[in-house]
Amino acid sequence: VTWLAAWTSQIGQGEVVPRAAASSSWTNEQAIIDVLTRRSSAQRQQIAKSFKAQFGSDLTETLKSELSGKFERLIVALMYPPYRYEAKELHDAMKGLGTKEGVIIEILASRTKNQLQEIMKAYEEDYGSSLEQDIQADTSGYLERILVCLLQGSRDDVTGFVDPGLALQDAQDLYAAGEKICGTDEMKFITILCTRSARHLMRVFEEYEKIANKSIEDSIKSETHGSLEEAMLTIVKCTRNLHCYFAERLHYAMKGAGTLDGTLIRNIVSRSEIDLNLIKGQFKKMYGKTLSSMIMEDTSGDYKNALLSLVGSDP
Repeated sequence: VTWLAAWTSQIGQGEVVPRAAASSSWTNEQAIIDVLTRRSSAQRQQIAKSFKAQFGSDLTETLKSELSGKFERLIVALMYPPYRYEAKELHDAMKGLGTKEGVIIEILASRTKNQLQEIMKAYEEDYGSSLEQDIQADTSGYLERILVCLLQGSRDDVTGFVDPGLALQDAQDLYAAGEKICGTDEMKFITILCTRSARHLMRVFEEYEKIANKSIEDSIKSETHGSLEEAMLTIVKCTRNLHCYFAERLHYAMKGAGTLDGTLIRNIVSRSEIDLNLIKGQFKKMYGKTLSSMIMEDTSGDYKNALLSLVGSDP
């Protein structure tokens, strides 16, 4: 809206924008894109705070009333503080009938211990319940166990030291829990994948391939199925290369007929101030085209323009 660009440009200059400026009867989407996609999350929070003080209205609610569709969804996502946004995505994945297990797996398997703690704190503050308890209520079996285990945040590499003997033992235990027997000891896989550091797991994967003559990924695919398989494979992918994992998620969101806009928005917004440039580099290596070129092909209108502004220049 025209008032948003005019008003934002005066932040910090001590000027006052008349309340009537917010009553425009038409919307200038490009002004919204220019202002909100080119600010940091902290700056957007300051904009929202100043807007409330000046106009007595909630900026996010005002934007919702002016916008619609995928463009609205993207802009509203930008207005959430990072951990509150991820808490919202998790809450939305579990509310109502059915559970979007892929969203929960993506977030829990790819965040650090500190990030998970902040997400859990934001979740409880915003929704008045425990994230762990809600996940337990909405999932079951081994999927529930692996998600709850991931929430504990035990995979972070604190010392950087890898015990070669323990790595070999873990690889032997994984082989004994799957390929070596009829059936699968799922809890052994869950325990090792969810409690070992990334550096340690990389060594485990190397030792496992020597023992089993196949990759850990191939064994997981043959020994498990469904959401449990997806969760285990996601942990392995995030361990091997987090940026490749997110590049794959972005490509998955846009390949084929139609676009998975929730996945596209969530990953661009959540990684925009963390490692999006590194993800863009991996995307180009993996798929032979830039992320922005694929966005150009698969999206349109103001939604496309806002995504391109967030993604920025190509690597």
